[in-house]
Amino acid sequence: MTPTDTFTAVSRPASNAPRPGGTPAELAGAEHLADGMLRVLSTGPYTFDAGGQLDAVDIAFETWGTLNAQASNAVLLLHALTGDPHVARGSSEEAGWWDGFVGPGAPIDTDRYFVVAPGMVGGCNGSTGPGSAAPDGRAYGSRFPLTTLRDAVRLEARLADALGVDVWHTVLGGSMGGARALEWAATFPERVQRCVPIATTAASTAEQIAFAQIQTQAIRLDPRFDGGDYYSAPATAPGGVAGLGEGPVAGLGIARRMAHITYRSDVEFHARFGRQAQAGEDPYAALPGERGRYQIESYLDHQAGKLVGRFDANAYLIITEALMSHDVGRGRGGLARVLGSLGHIQFLVAAVDSDRLYWPAQSEEMARLLGAGPVEYITTPIGHDGFLTDAQQLAGALRRRIFTD
Repeated sequence: MTPTDTFTAVSRPASNAPRPGGTPAELAGAEHLADGMLRVLSTGPYTFDAGGQLDAVDIAFETWGTLNAQASNAVLLLHALTGDPHVARGSSEEAGWWDGFVGPGAPIDTDRYFVVAPGMVGGCNGSTGPGSAAPDGRAYGSRFPLTTLRDAVRLEARLADALGVDVWHTVLGGSMGGARALEWAATFPERVQRCVPIATTAASTAEQIAFAQIQTQAIRLDPRFDGGDYYSAPATAPGGVAGLGEGPVAGLGIARRMAHITYRSDVEFHARFGRQAQAGEDPYAALPGERGRYQIESYLDHQAGKLVGRFDANAYLIITEALMSHDVGRGRGGLARVLGSLGHIQFLVAAVDSDRLYWPAQSEEMARLLGAGPVEYITTPIGHDGFLTDAQQLAGALRRRIFTD
């Protein structure tokens, strides 16, 4: 389908109401896109992979740098599960999730490349999701369709069309972003020249699905979930979202705690917290109701509290279940067949050596099936989140194998 090419500028953070902004004419050639400014593309109606339909889908995105006259320098960056389009600083001073890795002179050099970062459909950072306003003015809630990573990629292709990008120089991401990058290569192999999946897998394993199921059940079993229709007010603004900080926040907090354990490592937890009590608290109080916390408990509580204030529980469900369904080989003859067919794409597969969510062996197998050459490793005791905290370790490999022109 052809996107409507209607762009709207949105003030940060993405959940705020948008203000009047750009038009397709203003965006011609992409040179008028301000670095790090959140915009929303209205893509028109969409039929989802599983059969659900929406009359309109918005995709939020940010860009950095300038698209060249040949449209040959475009790089697509794809965020992780609870990430957003704000990868790096630009028109604002708000820190991005890959600050220092993306920017002028950085490993992903915005002086040379036009970088695009979209928010995944189903989320709550400007792209249409369950907290967005349906045509009846109420949030979609339980009516939002089951979403897959293929849906995200197909809608991102509409964004590429609207920006005038026929072929991506590189598609790159970590964790769920890496899964989307791989899905881009499989779904639109003619539109991807280079692909960098980091700390991810070609198909979610039973254990990864199991970890995710605990998280989704924590949300659904929260008494305030109300079948997914817990919103107290409609999301009336394009790009807006209902539900932040309301509904099944206790369940969402438990989900985040579970997820965060898989994002880090036992080595890091032991080094940072050990068995130390939280300051002023006693884990050995006589009565259970008076028991204080260990430092690791306080840390997990802190991580949960940060998420529930900025993320919608329904969006967490939609995106988590999209990642549960991830299997690049589904309907394509299996992983070996589809990955083996992508030899024209230059791959750099990267892994975190201490990752216990997406095991390095999965990256090794992916690279083998792709014929991609050696896996590049981020060496860190942190665990899976090393793809965020230690991404600079990939700078040399990116220069040697990807950003060589």
